[in-house]
Amino acid sequence: MHADNWAHKAKLMGYRSRAVFKLEEILSKFKPNKITTILDLGSAPGGWSQFIIKKYPKSQVFAIDTLDMDSIKGIKFFKENIENINDIEDIVKLKGKFDLVISDIAPNLTGISAIDCENIFDLNNLTINAAINFLEANGSFIMKTFQNNNLKSLRKDMELSFNIVQTYKPAASKKKSGEIYLCGVK
Repeated sequence: MHADNWAHKAKLMGYRSRAVFKLEEILSKFKPNKITTILDLGSAPGGWSQFIIKKYPKSQVFAIDTLDMDSIKGIKFFKENIENINDIEDIVKLKGKFDLVISDIAPNLTGISAIDCENIFDLNNLTINAAINFLEANGSFIMKTFQNNNLKSLRKDMELSFNIVQTYKPAASKKKSGEIYLCGVK
């Protein structure tokens, strides 16, 4: 299916973005142990959270992003930077109790490869640290990153804290895009 078709299909199904198909494919392949208490990092415009709530209506989703997000019934959204996650009382109360952490975070790209690679790496490390701190034992983690010089190092870092680490490129990702997903089980 062509990338534009994914966006069209998402719109027809009432989803906010084609990213839902990426998450759906990753979840069907990766099969997290359970999906009841979810932390969604980089959640705007809300496609992933929206999908989780529709597919798993009894789940609790806590979403955080620096961008605004129109409300979605069943999702607690916090407009905040991931660096300040420990300041969000509702999330801190559940530290170590999330069974799934998902991250679609990406920095604003400058077009300067060296700067973009470092920004991606720094943001990914913040995301990995959040997952380590907020996931329960055997919890699952899905994070968007990009194919670049830091990917191998990032994966090795992740392997230090996660029992299983897999790399995945869903069909709904644009073919030209360097985006790739790292999935782990704590």
